[in-house]
Amino acid sequence: MKRRLHGGAGALTLAAALAAATALPAAADVPARDGAAPRLTVAGGETQPVFSRADAVTQTVTIETTADSDRDGVRDRVQMRIMRPKETATAGLKVPTILEASPYWAGINNVPNHPVDIGDARARSLTTTQRDLADVFPGYYDNYFLPRGYAVANLDSIGTGGSTGCPTSGDRSEQAGAKAAVDWLNGRARGWAPDGTPVKATWSTGNVGMIGQSYNGTLPNMAAATGVEGLKAIVPIAGISSWYDYYRAGGGVVAPGGYQGEDLDVLAEAVLTRENPEVCAKVIEEIEATQDRETGDYSKVWAARDYVGQARKVRAAVMVVHGLNDWNVKVKNSVQWWNALKEAGVPRKLWLHQGNHSTPFRWRVEEWLRQTHHWFDRYLYGIRNGIENEPRVDVEQADGTWETAKDWPIPGTRTVPVSLNAGPSGQPGTLGLRPRPGAPQSFTDAGRTRTAEQLLADEDLADPNRLAYLTGPLPSAVRVDGIPSVSLRASLDGRSPYLTALLVDYGTDTRPTGSRVTTAEQVCFGESVPGDPGCTYRQQLATQTAPYKIITRGWLDARNRHGFSRSEPVEAGKPYTFRWDLEPTDYTVKAGHRLGVILLSTDYDYTLRYPAGTEVSVRPGVSRVLLPLARGGREALK
Repeated sequence: MKRRLHGGAGALTLAAALAAATALPAAADVPARDGAAPRLTVAGGETQPVFSRADAVTQTVTIETTADSDRDGVRDRVQMRIMRPKETATAGLKVPTILEASPYWAGINNVPNHPVDIGDARARSLTTTQRDLADVFPGYYDNYFLPRGYAVANLDSIGTGGSTGCPTSGDRSEQAGAKAAVDWLNGRARGWAPDGTPVKATWSTGNVGMIGQSYNGTLPNMAAATGVEGLKAIVPIAGISSWYDYYRAGGGVVAPGGYQGEDLDVLAEAVLTRENPEVCAKVIEEIEATQDRETGDYSKVWAARDYVGQARKVRAAVMVVHGLNDWNVKVKNSVQWWNALKEAGVPRKLWLHQGNHSTPFRWRVEEWLRQTHHWFDRYLYGIRNGIENEPRVDVEQADGTWETAKDWPIPGTRTVPVSLNAGPSGQPGTLGLRPRPGAPQSFTDAGRTRTAEQLLADEDLADPNRLAYLTGPLPSAVRVDGIPSVSLRASLDGRSPYLTALLVDYGTDTRPTGSRVTTAEQVCFGESVPGDPGCTYRQQLATQTAPYKIITRGWLDARNRHGFSRSEPVEAGKPYTFRWDLEPTDYTVKAGHRLGVILLSTDYDYTLRYPAGTEVSVRPGVSRVLLPLARGGREALK
């Protein structure tokens, strides 16, 4: 949402800050040509702000897609609102487009989630929160990019706002809606003005970039995965690459953080803001009927919403951005996309920051704008600015500093198997490089009434509802950098099929929480217009002093021990070998702290919650955690 901030004497002009940092001319240093319309100006390898945001022209177009998601026999249409330099209408200027597609422009409906305590019923009620569609260009893209020679566009995803069709939470129909906008900008799709007059994008170069966060960051992935020609660059921020990994994990029903009980149907109904929404009732009912909240098995429902396998089709250069403290769209969604793009040979960059479900624009303003500006300049205008030769990876550390690397995980990272060993009677077990087999250790699930945070506290004491394994105080820092995993020899006896593993940093310290604090420092990033000064306030890390922090966590439905696509019965008391991944992370445990692994069944805030009482018995020594450790990490665990 656009921030209504006002300039002041203490404001820092971003163009001047960038010029000082890069020795490039600031916006005011670009001379205007007397009596002539401005033209695209490039200096120091980047487009310069020579066009007027205040004089920009706007248009609304409705675009025909190839989908018929509402099954009315007519192809869906998506509505796009465009702002572009005046010279595209008066002087024949052709420009590329930066597009943000979203299901949220018209607001959302308040839809009840599914019950997660097994046996409860779902209460039905519905309220609606609508946004004012007159505020059609929120954010900073218009202030910053339009003066530099870009059109800026907002697209209503199918079934939302001014579009037709039905929201389908990420399937091929929604892909078709995002693709249609790129097709129209390239002259391949039909479009109409609000009065029904056919209209073409005669002002468009055909080159398109997409950017956005969350669902708005997922739609760029979706469009790019179609291989649509003309989509040259995307910046997906906290975007989904597989909806299975948003609403499921390890064969189980696992919620996005903070949204227990939400699912594909709930989200589709929440964003259903088109006219005559009742036409979508059957479509959403079918989503609810086929998504399967019993087993969480991977099925054709999820295959239709999985873009990772389509990475080979991607033609766009991809700048992946994700928060290491994001438990809404979990980090796996960006990491598996990053890895798939690498395999496909796609030009790519990666930002990993200490935020939660957020965009780093407001706390690293200058560098964020420099890199995204150069990314779009390079791939939409073909300007040789060297962005593709810079380090591929930017990672924010816990103290707010940034480091760069040529790849991620950081080169030199190695996977180290660490055994879960039995400890003295009544005490927690230990983590060690040498396996020490012992008698089975058991706990009884009480996750329906106790949260993971409650269960991992008092780590040095025995707890009947979890198992704990700890190192001693670390002699040097250990950086966990990649995808940890667990291999557990265990048996279950009871109703809950869930196994949960937490990787924990024990040691009182002040750590980032993932949220940010707004400072009094104002930063101006673009042209001011009435009601929109083109400024924001800088943010910084919010921190909390606590005796521990969950580094990462992961889940498995024991019935899916041989694969996420099929459930198999679990014989009570029979030992099996269970293997599953935790969420990717980049985290440094300081010297003097202890590293811990906590084993649970139910994870109160994420998994379905069965009645308490399932007994889990674990074989120590033969069970282990596999940790991706940066150089020197293994030695610290000896």
